[in-house]
Amino acid sequence: MKTKVSASILSADFGNLEREFRRAEASGCDMVHFDVMDGHFVPNLSYGVPVLKSIRKYCSLPFDVHLMITDPLKFIDAFADAGADHITFHQEVGSDPEEVIAKIRSRGLTAGISVKPKTPVELVYPLLKQLDMVLIMTVEPGFGGQGFIPETLEKISALRSEAQRQGVELDIEVDGGIGFNTSPKVRHAGANVLVSGSYLFKADDMAAAVASMRR
Repeated sequence: MKTKVSASILSADFGNLEREFRRAEASGCDMVHFDVMDGHFVPNLSYGVPVLKSIRKYCSLPFDVHLMITDPLKFIDAFADAGADHITFHQEVGSDPEEVIAKIRSRGLTAGISVKPKTPVELVYPLLKQLDMVLIMTVEPGFGGQGFIPETLEKISALRSEAQRQGVELDIEVDGGIGFNTSPKVRHAGANVLVSGSYLFKADDMAAAVASMRR
């Protein structure tokens, strides 16, 4: 499967977002990743619908929206209206996952589900045929700039094996501490969508950084 790079704007310069999006496009990123935090499901706040809506006109890349919020069903329409192309929500929030997936799909978007590092990935196996992507968090969600958790590699491998067993063409996304040293490891384990923030936006040459993640 093609390796896709998703640039996480959590590490972008928020005073120059239009420039940062142009930079991501020009550097060969495949999509832009939005970490939406509510200060409840995770102990931090980030940005929401108004930010996504305001910058949609500046970027032609797909918007990969990761909802780290307690009630994802309530906000699907708002993010779809604002310009999201893909929405991922968390297994751990306790919402009916099939209902959330159905709502995302009803808006013509692709759907994903995410698991934290300590959540068994086996919980999402019954849902794989309904999903386009599963996001394996390789750090604890809520803050950027954390170190990669090596134990998550086993979860990636197990998920890829199960998807193949079920005959599902599944994107496996990873988020947290992904850069030059960790990209080969997660790709070898079976991930094909790599989210990166600090490694890309703090690079002097973002295009070179993107290319290094695909090698």
